[in-house]
Amino acid sequence: MIMQVPFVDFSWQHEPIQREIDQAIAKVVQRGDFILGQTVTQFEQAFAQASGVEYGVGVGCGTDAIALGLQACGIGPGDEVIVPVNTFIATVIGVLRTGAKPLFVDCDPATALIDLEQVHSVVTAQTKALIAVHLYGQMVSPQQLREFTSAHSLLLFEDAAQAHLAQRDGYKAGSLGVAAGYSFYPSKNLGGFGDGGIVLTNDPTLAQKVRCYRNYGASQKYVHTELGTNSRLDSLQAAVLEVKLAHLQEWNLARNQAAAQYDEALKPLADYGIFPFRNDGSTGHIYHLYVIRVTSESPVTRDNLQKALGERGIQTGIHYPIPCHLQPAYQHLGYHTGDFPHAETLAQEILSLPMFPGLSAAQVQQVVETIKSVIQGD
Repeated sequence: MIMQVPFVDFSWQHEPIQREIDQAIAKVVQRGDFILGQTVTQFEQAFAQASGVEYGVGVGCGTDAIALGLQACGIGPGDEVIVPVNTFIATVIGVLRTGAKPLFVDCDPATALIDLEQVHSVVTAQTKALIAVHLYGQMVSPQQLREFTSAHSLLLFEDAAQAHLAQRDGYKAGSLGVAAGYSFYPSKNLGGFGDGGIVLTNDPTLAQKVRCYRNYGASQKYVHTELGTNSRLDSLQAAVLEVKLAHLQEWNLARNQAAAQYDEALKPLADYGIFPFRNDGSTGHIYHLYVIRVTSESPVTRDNLQKALGERGIQTGIHYPIPCHLQPAYQHLGYHTGDFPHAETLAQEILSLPMFPGLSAAQVQQVVETIKSVIQGD
């Protein structure tokens, strides 16, 4: 019988801690503090501490974490914000919601992360910030980020939606810039049972601004000093996240170990044009996703490989099939096909393989052997 391999399997995470989760939720129900309650404060503090940062402010989703975090940084109409074009669209939405303009930059084809060498050419007098997207669980080089933003007097904001407790060169994700935004979407390394997000910062004034913005712009009840919104991490989600946070390092290590198995097993397939992205972060890469490139040297296209794998019980994904600058809703930004060749090429090559804590060595081997079988025409 052929082994079926899901793209994500939550059972390995949830079943051992289900009783803890049930108890945590029951405590919230008993207290009745469902909005901005005790558990939210506890989780905010715990996640900030785990990330090496002073303050955490829970919000409704990862997109709001970016938008409200940038707003608290003073980003607004007339400003420009540098954004890697190879990212989820939420990064762009967060910038546009402040009234600022995103300036897209291509990616490094070896890592899929922002190519900082290309950033110098897009900076103008209106450029106020750079968003470093720690994509797929790997951080952008902390040293290069700090050198670049310092040289150009830019704010550094981290989109760490895929990088919960990721590390590189002695730095933790979320601790590099003036602020960072996270998502707790269920499939994230630290995911809730619904939407959620958080802004991390070491700046107490900035943290207080986000608290105000997330709660209708109220500095105190019924006193609305800012143009805010309703974006609050609810207590039930915080209860789930607080329980899961205690296990996150173990789960991240399991992902990293599974990725190392993938790397080794995939080496022979380099002769067939199949390549994983380079890991520059060692064990600090937490592999929210494990992504390969199916290049033009491969005897099968990415789409045909994905279809064949699906027919053989291997679930996969594509993160992301259309670069941000080519999305229909953002044509008004003035970019065109050919502007960012690396991102455009990767969009046709990338394939995300099954990745989750508990992914077994046998499942990894099954995925790789099935890829080999497809490309060899077996």
